[in-house]
Amino acid sequence: MKTVIITGGNDGIGYYMVERFLSDGKNVAVLDLELNKISELKKKYPDSLVGFQCDIRDVAKLKNCISEVVQKFKTIDYAIHNACKCIFKGLEELAYEEYNEVFQVNYYGAINLTKEVLPYMKKQNFGKVFFTSSGVGVTGFTNISSYASSKGAIESLAKCMNIEYESSGISFHILHPPLTRTTSSEPLPVPKEFKADACKVGNGLAKNIDKNKFIICHSFSQALQTKMAYLFPIYIGRMMSKMTARANMKK
Repeated sequence: MKTVIITGGNDGIGYYMVERFLSDGKNVAVLDLELNKISELKKKYPDSLVGFQCDIRDVAKLKNCISEVVQKFKTIDYAIHNACKCIFKGLEELAYEEYNEVFQVNYYGAINLTKEVLPYMKKQNFGKVFFTSSGVGVTGFTNISSYASSKGAIESLAKCMNIEYESSGISFHILHPPLTRTTSSEPLPVPKEFKADACKVGNGLAKNIDKNKFIICHSFSQALQTKMAYLFPIYIGRMMSKMTARANMKK
């Protein structure tokens, strides 16, 4: 039975990924600031689901949590950094501390998780590490530079890690969900009809987790849109920003 560690799995896309992993017969360990939904889900999966209240920025706590996961489930087959922080402000409005806070969670959180799971994966000669990215990390978007920049950074990190660990049996991947209706995206001034359903996205990503691809999407149409974003990043970013502005003016 394979084991998944996921940060940010108590809500949104992460929660529905956890549900799908469990229904597929995987062991799952969730690391999050809150565990209310996971505690309820554990009633259905008492033996294959564990939750740890953990801030991804707290390396000492993270190390202890991962050690407990290995003691319980013996292996770490998948590690997913899904926790995120998003602040919707323009560059001049953002304090340095706010930029740093976003990067501490989104980028350094990915590094923290990776550094802690790698020793176990190297012993196994196998492991898959996933970072949840975003289309805005490729295309850019108005008033979201801290979040978008952090997502662009983890994409580069995944590419570098794939090269460094090419012969180790460990691979690195990017999860590319669309803009989705979640708690973190709620303040974003984008019409609801532009946002995908979190259950559908989470299920699709979990279902496709074993695909031998660097970029994992929840659906074929999202994979096509993601390819377009990589081909025409500036054009797509400007177009989406203008479409959002026009939609908000009509409200």
